[in-house]
Amino acid sequence: MKRAPLFVLAGTVAGFVGVLGFHSRPAAQAALGGRPAATGPGRTGSGHRAAGPAVPAAGASGPARTAVGTTEQYGYGQLAVRVTVHGTRITSVSVPSIQTAEQYSQQLASQVIPMLRGEVLAGQTARINGVSGATYTSEAYAMSLQSALDKLHLR
Repeated sequence: MKRAPLFVLAGTVAGFVGVLGFHSRPAAQAALGGRPAATGPGRTGSGHRAAGPAVPAAGASGPARTAVGTTEQYGYGQLAVRVTVHGTRITSVSVPSIQTAEQYSQQLASQVIPMLRGEVLAGQTARINGVSGATYTSEAYAMSLQSALDKLHLR
């Protein structure tokens, strides 16, 4: 029984080191477009792209069409998603507008948004799995994406 506090202390230290390792990585701003987003009330970042230019995939037909979804409020800020399609195939997804309440939220978004983008492009749908630890961001991303797809009259 006397070892229990030692295990609790060791677990706490290990968890703290893990969190510091997560937060000490440089913000992956390149994943959002390479430009730092403005944060704080009343300011929005602009020009954020999740990746390179839209490239039509094999089998994609029709003209390129682009729409921006509604700006979705979530627990730590707001964001909007831009989607480009060729025919019925999603060829590009980006986040042109994001506002976060604090630096931590910006760092989290810079890590989560590329994952969500990858899911959308792989699954070709707005029905994506959320990222653990970023539920609100994931839900806002999916809702804005679905709004953009609705504007383009896609599923």
